Amino acid sequence: MGKRIEEHSFSIEMKSQDSVRSMSFPNKENGHIFFEGFLGKLRNVSLVEGVMLEVEGKNGSLKLDITQQEIKNFLKKKNTIRGEKD
Repeated sequence: MGKRIEEHSFSIEMKSQDSVRSMSFPNKENGHIFFEGFLGKLRNVSLVEGVMLEVEGKNGSLKLDITQQEIKNFLKKKNTIRGEKD
């Protein structure tokens, strides 16, 4: 598998800093980066050319390079796991 596919790049674009709740950068304790905000009322969810999930809200958008097949595979796994617990 290619590196691009394995890494699943993403972008988050916010229209205003007022829609950003918090953003934290690495600290000495855990090195984690955290971003939290409000996309607002959902305007559209689409799979662009079968390789880019785009969630668009009033306040911004989230884009993730994930294929339709990968989404199906993971949803299928979740449904199988749920079915086994019932």
